[in-house]
Formats: sequence, C-alpha cells, structure tokens
Amino acid sequence: MRKFIIERELPAIGSALRQALKEAAQKSNATLRELGPDIQWVESYVAADKTFCVYLAKDEAIIKEHARRSGFPANRITEIRRMIDPTTASEG
Repeated sequence: MRKFIIERELPAIGSALRQALKEAAQKSNATLRELGPDIQWVESYVAADKTFCVYLAKDEAIIKEHARRSGFPANRITEIRRMIDPTTASEG
C-alpha cells in the first residue's frame, strides 16, 4: 500500500475536548472497518484548525470514499514518496 498525508480543515479542532476526539476516532474506525483492508489509519496530528493524518491506502479514491462516508473532509491528499530524518545526513 502507498502512504499518504491527508490535510483536513476542521475549525477549532485543536481546542476540542478529549471526548470529542475519541468520538471522531471511533467514527473514523467504524468507516475504516466498512471499507476493508485497502485503507489503514496510522496516526494524526491535531493543529489549531486542521488535522494532518497519515494513512496507508491502495489509492486516493478510497481515501476520498472514507472522507465521504465518515463526514471528515480530505481537503488535500498528498502521497509520500520518501521519508528522511536526522540519520539521513550520515548515510553513505
């Protein structure tokens, strides 16, 4: 599967209560179960008015379908081509 970053515009999400985030995660997980093994949520980062979600998926279409069914927008979907970190500087 391919790796994607999904940017979701969600006003005031950064100030959401823990219970609201829990309920959102439960809704997303239920939708993922419906869609089957071709999509997987890895993790999300919550900012003031956006979330940045890392997903593994067969293609963008299934991510868009997850957004449609769950009600969470997928304002921008970007495929991750490579990953670097501080250790990349020392690779030979």
